Amino acid sequence: MLVLSGVTRQFGYIAALDDVSLELGTGQVLCLVGHSGCGKSTLLRAVAGIETIDHGTITVGGTPVSGGGIFVEPEHRRIGFMFQDYALFPHLTVRANIAFGLDRLPRSERLQRVGDILGRIGIEALADRYPHMLSGGEQQRVALARALAPQPRLLLMDEPFSNLDRGLRDKVRQETLSIVRDLGMTAVVVTHDPEEALAIGDMVALMQKGRLVEVGSGERIYDAPWSVYTANFFSRMNTIPARLLDNVLDTPLGLFAAPAMSGVPKVLVRPQSIRLASTGVAARIVHRSILGEIEELIISVEGIDDPLIMRGTGRHDVRQGDDVFVAVNADEIMIFPEDPKGS
Repeated sequence: MLVLSGVTRQFGYIAALDDVSLELGTGQVLCLVGHSGCGKSTLLRAVAGIETIDHGTITVGGTPVSGGGIFVEPEHRRIGFMFQDYALFPHLTVRANIAFGLDRLPRSERLQRVGDILGRIGIEALADRYPHMLSGGEQQRVALARALAPQPRLLLMDEPFSNLDRGLRDKVRQETLSIVRDLGMTAVVVTHDPEEALAIGDMVALMQKGRLVEVGSGERIYDAPWSVYTANFFSRMNTIPARLLDNVLDTPLGLFAAPAMSGVPKVLVRPQSIRLASTGVAARIVHRSILGEIEELIISVEGIDDPLIMRGTGRHDVRQGDDVFVAVNADEIMIFPEDPKGS
């Protein structure tokens, strides 16, 4: 449904998009994620036709829409766009907001389309209200309905849940994705939240400085990231100093088998992969915190400059200054070859 090939967009000396290429199948949901300023919203706007591109091509549903001397106007791309601030017209009712992009349809068909989408989203009771009379979650649903009313072949959503409180955000996100999947829509969702990206997408695309760092399923990207940057983005990590000796890693946490590689490897361990043990590596408790259902221990280990972070759902009767032993699951250690760029 969506093919990007070498898409580049320059703003002066800054490459907002730098040779971006990816493919998205019909009915799939792709989540674009990354820190602010990485280019994800620019990419979304380029697909929508709100932003032009300098190089490369964008194809939607097999039809070129940007690049190679072609530029299809946004209103002719059959793409629904849901803005971060929802962009509802304050002087129009919910019904009129949804009908706004359907002016080319005969009146009877327009009314039927609006009625159908009101029912599909479950907001019939809101039809005659104005935006200022709606809660944040209701405004989000109206914005979704308006984006879906023209029956687009591709739906783009820019940070659609960021304006909602945490508890409401999870509920509305689940409802929205259920609607999108029930309709068989192909969708691209932008977020800066790593957890949200993993929860949303069939595919997750991580961006950094205008480039795609990594693309894959959320499960694969989290469990087996290809780069240090990806690992650190999706989870808090402990960095462990290591020497590589004949395919064996020598670390302050013990010896571990390692793949053949040159240079100094980068070794990362997630907080949940560390545990207190009856025997193992000697350590000392620096601090203990209760974070709801999660317990966090800060632990110092000789040979590691920064204290280790350990997290889990268990509770340990330890205090600052207590001597303990720690162990780590060898299968959960992440080993990356030396990065010539130094990341």
